[in-house]
Amino acid sequence: MTGLAVLERAGQLARSGQPFALATVVWRQGPSSSKAGSRAIITADGELHGWIGGACAEPVVIREARQVMAEGQARLVLLGNPGQFGTAVPEGMTVVPISCQSEGALEVYIEPVLPIPHLVIVGRSPMASTLADLSRALGWGTDLVGTEEFTPGCADERSMVVVATQGHGDEDMIERAVAARPAYLGLVASHKRAEAVLGYLADRGVPTDQLDRVHAPAGLDLGRTSHEEIAVAILAQLVQLRASGALEPAVPGAAAARGKPLQLAESIDPVCGMTVMDSAAGMPITHGGVTYYFCCAGCHRAFSDNPDAYIKAVLR
Repeated sequence: MTGLAVLERAGQLARSGQPFALATVVWRQGPSSSKAGSRAIITADGELHGWIGGACAEPVVIREARQVMAEGQARLVLLGNPGQFGTAVPEGMTVVPISCQSEGALEVYIEPVLPIPHLVIVGRSPMASTLADLSRALGWGTDLVGTEEFTPGCADERSMVVVATQGHGDEDMIERAVAARPAYLGLVASHKRAEAVLGYLADRGVPTDQLDRVHAPAGLDLGRTSHEEIAVAILAQLVQLRASGALEPAVPGAAAARGKPLQLAESIDPVCGMTVMDSAAGMPITHGGVTYYFCCAGCHRAFSDNPDAYIKAVLR
């Protein structure tokens, strides 16, 4: 997969709501199998589609891409021998030493492409319209639908649903919304009205574990407020929950807690010292009960010929 095919695949993933990272080679120093402008997509589960470089570059780019997705922040990565660059490395650039036998180097820009939040607002009240306007101002995907239009198919496990029907079919709308199992479900109502709605649905046999996930009343508790302020309180709660990672389990690949490093299965090539992924692509060798991984066939062969020499070097 090269050229436009990579961008077409990126479009497909974005439309399906799957997170991924787009890696682009912005500079190369030969000899290198990559070219400036080469692109690749890295999915949340670590699959690479496209071409970013050879065996030395790919594991590093995959690792950095997954970290980029976890943090939601793009980064510029310089891959090569640090001795090649000296003090010429710009501030803010991530330098990853690799001991590539070709002695080439790459500069790769890795950017996260994460699903935009999807908010479904059920109801036609002034508060619902205000909430929709505020949500769109944040760049969120926003659907404002009436009771006659809303079905479980309007939302999915990535969606946030706010039922703001103001007493016009609250019970039916919550029951439909629960069936979609959204990341967030809130009901705009007073405490007394919310208790009545949830009690009615419990009597109808809606599972307790599903009803317990309903935020009722929806939004941060600001006391007696206007409908505009209620909309702000609801949006504030949604922003707070997303920022804390409370809604992340609905997004594939977002298992890493925000602010914490993503833990990946990695090893150090005992021959060249390069960081490699623990996978079949690392040409594993088990020696003395320990499995070693390698960046290329040359390191794999060198270790096979004299494993004890490299193990002793690592232990030192």
